[in-house]
Amino acid sequence: MDNIKLPKAYQPGDEDLPNIIAPAGLEVGSNYLKIGDYYTKTIFIFTYPRFVTSGWFSSIINLPAMIDISIFMHPMDTALALRNLRKKVAQIEAEINEKESKGIVRDPILETAHDDVETLRDALQQARERLFEVGVYITLYAPAEDDLKTLEETVVNTLESKLVYAKPALFRQTEGLTSVMPLGEDRLALRTPLNTGPASSLFPFVSPELSSENGILYGINLNNQSLIIFDRFSLENANMVVFAKSGSGKSYAAKLQILRSMMMGTDVLVIDPENEYQNLANAIGGSYFKISLTSESHINPFDIPIIPEGEEPADVFKSHILNLTGLVKLMLGKITPEEEAMLDRAITETYASRDITADNFGSLKELNPPLLGDLQTILQSTEGGKGMAARLDKYVNGSYSGFTNAPTNVDIKNRLIVFSIRDLEEELRPIAMYIILNFVWNLIRAELKQRIMIVDEAWIMMKYQDSAQFLFGLVKRARKYYLGVMTINQDVEDFLKSDYGQPIITNSSLQLLLKQSPTSIDVVAKAFGLTEGEKAFLLEASVGEGLFFAGLKHVAIKIIASYTEDQIITTNPEQMLEIKGLKE
Repeated sequence: MDNIKLPKAYQPGDEDLPNIIAPAGLEVGSNYLKIGDYYTKTIFIFTYPRFVTSGWFSSIINLPAMIDISIFMHPMDTALALRNLRKKVAQIEAEINEKESKGIVRDPILETAHDDVETLRDALQQARERLFEVGVYITLYAPAEDDLKTLEETVVNTLESKLVYAKPALFRQTEGLTSVMPLGEDRLALRTPLNTGPASSLFPFVSPELSSENGILYGINLNNQSLIIFDRFSLENANMVVFAKSGSGKSYAAKLQILRSMMMGTDVLVIDPENEYQNLANAIGGSYFKISLTSESHINPFDIPIIPEGEEPADVFKSHILNLTGLVKLMLGKITPEEEAMLDRAITETYASRDITADNFGSLKELNPPLLGDLQTILQSTEGGKGMAARLDKYVNGSYSGFTNAPTNVDIKNRLIVFSIRDLEEELRPIAMYIILNFVWNLIRAELKQRIMIVDEAWIMMKYQDSAQFLFGLVKRARKYYLGVMTINQDVEDFLKSDYGQPIITNSSLQLLLKQSPTSIDVVAKAFGLTEGEKAFLLEASVGEGLFFAGLKHVAIKIIASYTEDQIITTNPEQMLEIKGLKE
C-alpha cells in the first residue's frame, strides 16, 4: 500500500507580514488618498521667509491633530554650492549695473539679495555654514473629506502666519504618503536649499516634556507619547482646576490621582456630591461619611478650631467668627449690612455664653462649643434679630435640624476621608460643602502635612457669593499649609460667572481641560487662552483626553489606568455590572 503524504500545516512566514499590516484597499485621488475609513493628504513646504526664528515649526509639531511629519535633509557639495553662488552673485551684479546705467532707481530687493548671497558665500568658505536641500512633508488624516479640508486650512494658515507657504502634492499623493512613512525614502523629492541656521530651526523635538523624577503619572503625552510625570508640590502652588462636560472622565481622573498620590505618601480629603468615591474609599480602607438630614454623621460648624503652631489664638478665633458669619449668611440668604453687623456680634455672644472668648479660648482645657440653636436663642433676645432667628428655625428645629444642629461625631483619623452629600437637598448642598470645607480647613491648619483636597462639582459653591469667597480664600491660602486644592467643574459658565472663578483659576498652577461641549467651548477658550486648534481638539476629544497645563507648559494628555486601578475607580454602569457579576 502506497504511503499517503499529508499536507503540512500552514506556517506563517516573513512574507505574510506586509499582508497583515497593509490596508485592504487604497483609493487614489488627485489631491487625497482614502485608506480604509480615513482620508489623507500630503502637503509640502516650498517657500520660506528671509529669516526664521528658532522653534517656529513647534506650532505644527504640537498641533492636537492626527498628522505625520517627515523632514529630509540632503547635504549639498560645498564646492559646487560656491560655484553656483558665484554665478548668482555675478548675475545679480549685472542686473544692478544695468539698472544704474539706464538711470533706474536702485532696487532694494536686488541689493538685499546680493548682500545675503555674499554673506552665505563667506560663511561657506569659512566652514561656518553648510548647505542642504530640505524637503518637509506633512501628511494629514481625517475621517471625512470636510474634516480633512478644515485641518488643511488650519495647517496652511498657521504656516502662512509665519510667511511659510505650503501646497498639496497634486497627483503625487501616493509618493507623499510613502515619504512620511518610517522608510527613510524621499519619494517626493520636492526640496528647498537651506543653510545650517534655517535648517536647524526645523529641529523636531520641541514638544513640551512633563517628565520628572518625582511626582505621579498623570497620563500619556499625545504629542510625543512620553509619560507625564509631575510633582504638583514643586510649583508655586499645588492647586488644580478641572473643567469637563459630563461623562468625559473628570472624576475618573481625580480618583486615579488619589490612588497614585496616596502611594507617594499624600493624604487626601474629598467632597463627593454623587457617591462616586465610595468604591474607592471601601477598596483602600478610607473613611466614608454620608452627610444627610437623617445621617448619623454630623459636623458642628461651631466647633472651636485647633490653634496652629505659631499663630495667635485671638487671630484664629476672629477668623473662625468670620467664616461662621459667611455660613449663616448662606443659610439666611440676602441680609442688610446692619443685620450682618448684628450677626457678627451675636456669634461672638454665642461663644461668650459658653465662657469662650478671643482672650481665653486658647487656654481652656475643655471646650464645650455651642450649637446653631444657641445662636438662634441669642438672636431672639437681641433687638432687631428676631427676623433672622425665625429664618434660622428650619435649620434648628425644622426639617434641616438633624444636619446643622448636632455635635460633631466623625472620626477623621485616616489617610483618605470622603464626605458624601448626594442625599442632601439641592438647597442644602452649598451649605454642606461650606461646613465640611470649614471643618477640614481647621484640621489642615492644625497639623502641617502634605495633603490634597478635592472639591467635586465646585460650581455649586460658586453660585453663592459667600461660599465662593470662602473657597477662593481656601485656594489662596492652601500653599502655606502644604495643601493642594483640586476643584472639579462641570458647569463652566456658572463657575466663571462668579467674581472668584477666574481668580481661582489664576491661583491654580495645574489645570486639566477634558472634552467640552460646543455651548461652553468659547467661555473655556477665553478663560485659558486656547488656540483654534486646541478648541477643536477639546470638542472632538475622546473620554479621558484633553489638555494638561502645568505652569507655563501645556500638552495634550490621555489619561490611562492599569487594569487594577480601573476596576477600583470606574463608575461606568456597564463595567460596574460586569464586576458585580464576577463577585457574585
